[in-house]
Amino acid sequence: MDTADKTIRLTTAQAIIRYLAAQYIDIDGEKTRVCGGGFGIFGHGNVPCLGEALYDHRDVLPLYRGQNEQGMGFAAAAYAKYHLRQKFMFCTASAGPGTANLLTAAALCHANRLPMLMLCGDTFLTRLPDPVLQQLEHFGNPALGLNDSFQAVCRYWDRITHPAQVIQTLPAALATLLDPADCGPAFIALPQDVQGWTYDYPLSFFEPKVHRIRQQMPDARELEDAMAALKVAKRPAIIAGGGVQYAKAVAELTQFAEACGIPVIETIAGRANLLADHPLNMGPVGVTGSDSGNWLAERADVILSVGSRLQDFTTGSWTAFAQDAQFISLNTARHDAGKHRALPLVGDAKLGLRALTEQMGGYRAPGAWLDEAQAERRKWDAYVAQNVKPGNRPNSYAQAIGVVNALCDPRDRVVAAAGGLPAEVTANWRTLDIGTVDVEFGFSCMGYEIAGGWGARIAQSELEPAQDTIVFTGDGSYMLMNSDIYSSVLTGKKLIVLVLDNGGFAVINKLQNNTGNESFNNLIADCPTIDAPFSVDFTAHAAAMGAIAERVANPAELAEAFKRAKAADKTSVIVMDVDAYEGWTTEGHSWWEVGTPQVSAHSSVRNAHEDWERGRKKQRRGV
Repeated sequence: MDTADKTIRLTTAQAIIRYLAAQYIDIDGEKTRVCGGGFGIFGHGNVPCLGEALYDHRDVLPLYRGQNEQGMGFAAAAYAKYHLRQKFMFCTASAGPGTANLLTAAALCHANRLPMLMLCGDTFLTRLPDPVLQQLEHFGNPALGLNDSFQAVCRYWDRITHPAQVIQTLPAALATLLDPADCGPAFIALPQDVQGWTYDYPLSFFEPKVHRIRQQMPDARELEDAMAALKVAKRPAIIAGGGVQYAKAVAELTQFAEACGIPVIETIAGRANLLADHPLNMGPVGVTGSDSGNWLAERADVILSVGSRLQDFTTGSWTAFAQDAQFISLNTARHDAGKHRALPLVGDAKLGLRALTEQMGGYRAPGAWLDEAQAERRKWDAYVAQNVKPGNRPNSYAQAIGVVNALCDPRDRVVAAAGGLPAEVTANWRTLDIGTVDVEFGFSCMGYEIAGGWGARIAQSELEPAQDTIVFTGDGSYMLMNSDIYSSVLTGKKLIVLVLDNGGFAVINKLQNNTGNESFNNLIADCPTIDAPFSVDFTAHAAAMGAIAERVANPAELAEAFKRAKAADKTSVIVMDVDAYEGWTTEGHSWWEVGTPQVSAHSSVRNAHEDWERGRKKQRRGV
C-alpha cells in the first residue's frame, strides 16, 4: 500500500508504541523485533495515555510488571547484555519518584554502554495545574524538573513538547541505542498532557524498518601503525574486553591470537571470551585478576586492547602494566581508543582483528614468552583448584563458586555484581562456554544481581529456554533489592539464586581493615547503633515470595541443593553462611588506588597509608 500521502490520527503515546512495534533488526540473517518489550510500573504520569497505547500492543510488546523501577532498569540492562546490545527493552515509570528510581539503572547502563529506552511521565506542558503531585519546583527556572537529572546519565535525552516531535526523536533515540560507538540509555520525557494530544502522523512513519548494527573498518593508516608496533614486540599480550562479545568477534580474536601465538588476558566484562582450558588464556587481569594474568601484564612490551574501556580494576589504577609498555586500542569508541597514549585503532573488533590477522605477515611471538606465560597459568590453575576445594577453610565464596562450576551446564548463565563476589567469580570461575558470564562491574551496582538475573532469564528464554540463569549474591545486595524473586515466580522465569551470607558488607569491611581502620558499620556485628544483632531468615523470606528455598550448612549440602534446584521448574533460593574474614581469595590482586588519610591519630592508618603510597611508584602517567 502506498502510504506516502496518507496520515493517521494518533496520540503521542500511541504513536511512540506503534513505532516501536514496527522496528526490527537483522541478526545473522534473521529478522526479529529490536524491542523485546518493556518493564513498567504505572502511576498517574503514565497509565492513562501510555498505558492505553501499551494495552493495544500487549501481544507484540510484552510488558513485564516490575516491583521497583530500579530493578526494572537492571533487568533491562541484563536483557540487552545477553542479546549483545542487538535488542533492548524499554522502561516506563510515572512522574516523580517512580522515574527518580530509574536514575541508578540509567547510570549503570551508561557506564556499561548498554541500550535501554526510558519512557517517563513529566509535568504538564501547559502548567495549568501547577504545582502538580510530586512536582519539584525550581523558583527561578520553572522548566527545570526531575527528568532533567537524567541528562547526566543518558546518551540521548529529549522532552516531547509537541506530538510531531516524535517523528524526529524516536529514530534519533534508536540510532543511539544501536550505535556500537555511542551506545547507552535513551530518555524521553513525556508531559502528561502531551501524551494524550493528537497529530496526523504520516503512515510511512510506521512502516516496518529493519536495522543493522554498524561495522566500521579501522583506518588503513591506524592499522599500519598498529602492525608496525606489534611486529617488533618481544613480549606481546592481548586484553580481551566485553566489546569482543558485542562485536561477535570471539572467533576472530581466537584466530588472531593463535596465528600470532600471543597470550590473552581477560577483563571482568570480557571474562568469557575464551574457554578456561584454551592454551592462550592466561586468566583475568587487574585488581580482581589472577597471578598469571598480572604476571603477563607487568612484563608485556606491546599490548593490544580489544573492546575494553580500560577502567581501573583492569589496569590496577595503571600500575598493572610497565610504564613504557605500548598500548594499541581497538575500539569502536574514539574516546576509549586513545586512552593512555595508546595507538588508536578505531573500528569494529571483528573487522579489525580480521585485518590484523591477514596483514601480520606470519609474525609469531617468541616461543619462550608463551612458554613462560603458560607455566604461570598452570600455577594459577593449581591455586584455584585448591582455593575452591571444600573443607580447605571455613565456608567461602570460592567454595560455593567451585560447587556450582562443577555441576552447572556449560550454557547456563552466571550473574553477579557488587561486593566481594565480582572478584571471587572473576578469579575462580572456569569458563565452560563463550559469553556465559555476566559480572556487572562497570558501575559496581549492588542490587543488580537478582533483578539482572530476571532480565537475563527473560532474554535467555527467547533463545535457550532449557538453560538456567544462576545468580550469586551476598546478603547485603539481597537486602537492598530482592523483590524480583517475586517477579521471576510470577512470570515463570526460573532463577537459581545463591545467597552467600557473611553478616553484612564484608568486602568493604576487608578494605576498611586493609587501610588500617577498625571494623566499623559494615558487618552487622560492628554497627554501634544496633542493640541486638540477628540473622535474617532468608529462606523464609524467599519462600514468602513463592520461591523454593532452603538453607545449607556447607559446600557438600550446597551441591545437593543445587542439583535439586536444577531439577525444579521454578525459582530456587539456596542460602549458605560464609566466613567474613577467612574466606577470601588472597592471590591475583594488583594495586588499586583508594583515598587514604595522610594524617591520622591511629598508627595503623598511618602505616597503611605509607604502604599504599609505595604501590604508586609503578603507576603510569598519562591521560
